Amino acid sequence: MSEPVKSIVTPTHLVYEYTALGAHAEFLNQIGQGRLVGQRCPQCRKVYCPPSGACARCGVATSEWVDVADRGTVTTFCIVRVPSENIELKLPYCAANILLDGSDLVFIALLQECEVADVRIGMRVEAVWRPRSEWTPTFENIRYFRPSGEPDVPIEKLGGWF
Repeated sequence: MSEPVKSIVTPTHLVYEYTALGAHAEFLNQIGQGRLVGQRCPQCRKVYCPPSGACARCGVATSEWVDVADRGTVTTFCIVRVPSENIELKLPYCAANILLDGSDLVFIALLQECEVADVRIGMRVEAVWRPRSEWTPTFENIRYFRPSGEPDVPIEKLGGWF
């Protein structure tokens, strides 16, 4: 070979099963009913949505359930311009970290119904749910988020989300 190898295409296929237990199972059951919930840490009082059953900061179990809104604020985002054979979205599209109202942990979701050039940190957004007849206990009940039309949250007010 006179030319160096610059890339290799290697198809992969993974099949796995995930059995939700504890906090994850309850979160999925609630989203299957159209509700977003989180758990509050008994020490630092941070709310985690989706919950894991323990506080990442304090290392203690979380058991207090709280309702979390299906609207929030964009804290960071990524504009995707590279095609993938596994993603059927029109390019470019936006994946955003959204700080849901009532939560202290960002929720990763698609942001649609706006031009990617208009996406910004501090933008207020709301969930677009699938029709109720299609709800199951899965994240896919929320199709994506879209701008809510509310005023932006100033960036300096987002400093405590992490």
